Amino acid sequence: MSPEVVVGVDGLERLRALCLALPEVTERLSHGEPTWFVRGRKTFVMFANRHHDDRVGCWCAAPEGAQEELLATDPERFFRPPYVGHRGWVGVYLDVEDVDWDQLADVVRDAYRQVAPKSLVAQLED
Repeated sequence: MSPEVVVGVDGLERLRALCLALPEVTERLSHGEPTWFVRGRKTFVMFANRHHDDRVGCWCAAPEGAQEELLATDPERFFRPPYVGHRGWVGVYLDVEDVDWDQLADVVRDAYRQVAPKSLVAQLED
């Protein structure tokens, strides 16, 4: 199955919905890609549509050690993104069959927790 079929508009829309459901999140283009910010300033998720290779995915802020754990557990779904990977961010491929949207929702929420102020994190339902 081609990446266009797997991800398509629906994949971006699903990622967008996950991000925009969080408190005080906005979206705007950054480096030509949809990017989500907390209070319009701090990036926590970036869409990557063949940004540096021929893959489609997203780059997410991640808690310490999460990148290594996810890459070791499932390197077919996770990767170390350019530019921000050295800071622990994790990449999630969206051009794979059967994206685990529940797992991605957890990754997005963890990314939010990494950059959002404590007062906003406290608003999350766990």
